[in-house]
This record gives sequence, structure tokens and C-alpha cells, in this order.
Amino acid sequence: MKRVAIVLAAGKGSRMKSDIPKQYMELKGYPILYYSLKVFEDSFIDEVILVTRENDITYCDKEVVNRYGFKKVKKIVAGGKERYQSVYEGIKAIENADYVYIHDGARPFLTEDILHRLQAEVEKSHACVVGVPVKDTIKILNQQRFVKETPDRNFLWQIQTPQTFSFGLIKSAYQELIKRKDELPIPTDDAAVVELIKHHPIKVVEGSYTNLKITTPEDLEIGAIILKQYDLQS
Repeated sequence: MKRVAIVLAAGKGSRMKSDIPKQYMELKGYPILYYSLKVFEDSFIDEVILVTRENDITYCDKEVVNRYGFKKVKKIVAGGKERYQSVYEGIKAIENADYVYIHDGARPFLTEDILHRLQAEVEKSHACVVGVPVKDTIKILNQQRFVKETPDRNFLWQIQTPQTFSFGLIKSAYQELIKRKDELPIPTDDAAVVELIKHHPIKVVEGSYTNLKITTPEDLEIGAIILKQYDLQS
């Protein structure tokens, strides 16, 4: 059984309001990207494909992969303009695999417990994602920002990454999406690609509220608090 992680680090991070892409910004002395790569390095995952901007490949190789000794990163490939294009480039770089874990490089607080829960489920359902129940009431609005509907919160989950699939399933789904991209709506995550193209059910595995994505300067402050709690527990 071979398990491969695709780590996405090709974003610009415009909402961070920084000249440095968010995945390379430091969090307690390490780049944000370091933390998720470290979890995969220490886990049962067999290899990692790192997807970044073409101009950042040399930097990632020298300043992240080699500097911190990540032996499981087998390839660093250039991503595309949109997230789905970057995922596809990562998929194309995989020579063979049984299962694929697709993860945002700006989501540093992944744990090995989450990986184990995903692996146990993907072997049964072939498609699963990690998520947490929403805490707030959600309102669906119309174009004028008046409330159209208030969905039942008991059925609403906030979806995170990793998103995990049988390799053949996710590869064929993305191949079809790329082929038909001009006629299809572009999904915002990998599970939606499988839903749209393959009509395959997606199982949600409970994640963690600390598995947040670093998107804004406020998230950096929250991340520092989370890491401090990790230090106290270790």
C-alpha cells in the first residue's frame, strides 16, 4: 500500500497583505509550510509531492526541503494559476499510489491522529475529507444581502484538508475536469471535483478546530497561541 501526500504551496496569499507568500512566513521560527511537511515526514505517508510557484521551486528545495531534511519530499513541481490546476500538476507527478492526501501548505496544525482517521475511512469509502461542525448559525443570502434561508446547523460542517481519495478515483476525476474545464463550474475543493465528475459519495471525518488555514494576519496570532499550547502539552 502506497500513500502519497500532495502539499499545495503555490498561493500568493493576497489577504495576508505581505510581500512574502503566507506559506513562507515564519511562525515561531519556522516557515508555515514547515509544520505540515514535518507531520507528513514523521507519519506513515510514503512520499510527498510539493506544489509551489515555478519561481519558488529552487527556494523551496534549498530553504525548506533540504534545510529541514524532509526526505519524503520526492518532487517539487510548479503549480497553476488556480488551485485545481495546482492539484492536477501534483497528481500528474505521482508515478503510482493507492491513496492520495491533498493538503493546504498554509494549514500547519495537521496531526497524525487526523491522518490515521482519514486512512481508516478512505480504505472503506475511497473518498473522505476532514471537517468540523460549524459553531455559528449560517444564513444564505440573496444578491441584496437579505436572508433567503437559514439551514439546519446540525447538518453543516466546515471542511478542511487533508482530503483523501483512492488514487485512481481522484486522478480520473481531475483528468475529466481539465478536459471539460470550459463547460463545467470549477469546484472549490477536491471533494467537489469527485462529486461533480464521478458522483461519488464523500465521507466526512472529524478533524480539529485547531486545524485552521493561515489566511490573514489575525490567523498568524491565533497560530502562535496554538503552538504555545502544543509546547505546553509536550
